[in-house]
Amino acid sequence: MKLVSWNVNGLRACMGKGFADYFGSSDADIFCIQETKLQKHQLEFSPQGYETYISDAEKKGYSGTAVFTRHAPENVRYGIDGLYNDEGRLITLEYRDFYFICCYSPNSQDGLKRLDYRMTFEDDLRTYMTELDNEKPVILTGDLNVAHEPIDLKNPSSNTSNAGFTPQEREKFTSLLNAGFSDVFRMLNPELKDAYSWWSYRFKARERNTGWRIDYFVVSDRLMEKVKESTIESSVFGSDHCPVTLDIDLTF
Repeated sequence: MKLVSWNVNGLRACMGKGFADYFGSSDADIFCIQETKLQKHQLEFSPQGYETYISDAEKKGYSGTAVFTRHAPENVRYGIDGLYNDEGRLITLEYRDFYFICCYSPNSQDGLKRLDYRMTFEDDLRTYMTELDNEKPVILTGDLNVAHEPIDLKNPSSNTSNAGFTPQEREKFTSLLNAGFSDVFRMLNPELKDAYSWWSYRFKARERNTGWRIDYFVVSDRLMEKVKESTIESSVFGSDHCPVTLDIDLTF
């Protein structure tokens, strides 16, 4: 089973930069995106052979998630117990043997204006995933808006007080992992440096590979033995993020 996640930073803009070509070449069983920046009625991408599920934000041109899947789920949930749907943050697909979650975690923003909101979201997400994990294994993917360890960004020392690398956000991610989950890419590549999934549009950051790894696949610990490969597709352009992938030995 191949899974792909990509923060497209506006699907309509990304469509003009090769999104459809990459989607087709990826041959994914499930392809999910974050930061769609559109309302449901504005979604014009309808790939043949896929069912589409979308969660849009009330604010136009903001946030949003979508999932394209070749395999119809048994059930679909939006948000967490009715929360976070106003920003289109979460879609959960339930399959026979696992749950699949597409997530766009809130950014704490400049000045950490939304850090408290972010902390609440993290606690709710961890509780939600733990409850699901008691039923069947969980696969979480998306832009989680945190670089967990210093190895996960180019300049950790100068970013310790900045959104995405605060002690509070990093501790919440540690708490998630300690609750029975694994960061797949880092488990497979514990010492690999300069592996990033997001680059600022400023200062030629991508050209210089001055980036952050903030896009993840996180799975229930018991699924790690089924993981075959996880990649960061840094050669794929079209957004300030690049896609991340997971090849895992599961069936629908």
